[in-house]
Amino acid sequence: MSEGKLVRIRAVVTGRVQGVGFRYFARHAALALKVSGWVMNRPDGGVEFEVQGPELTIGAFRDAMRQGPQAGYVDSYQEEPLPALAGDKGFVIRH
Repeated sequence: MSEGKLVRIRAVVTGRVQGVGFRYFARHAALALKVSGWVMNRPDGGVEFEVQGPELTIGAFRDAMRQGPQAGYVDSYQEEPLPALAGDKGFVIRH
């Protein structure tokens, strides 16, 4: 089952993304899609994450992050590609 090449991205979302469960929403999506990486709140009020997985799966994760949890909303989504990391497993919430 090939879903495309392995990719890794870093992204920052802004809007109403803190205090609405965005990090837990991201972790739930990551576990459901079986991608790896991390998510954390930023001091500027945004949420930052890195995620790695097959290209098509990352597309589905990206779509979820642009939507955000029901209690919040995303005003801005900025993304950059990163080199894939060998052996990256799991998805964690960073504090």
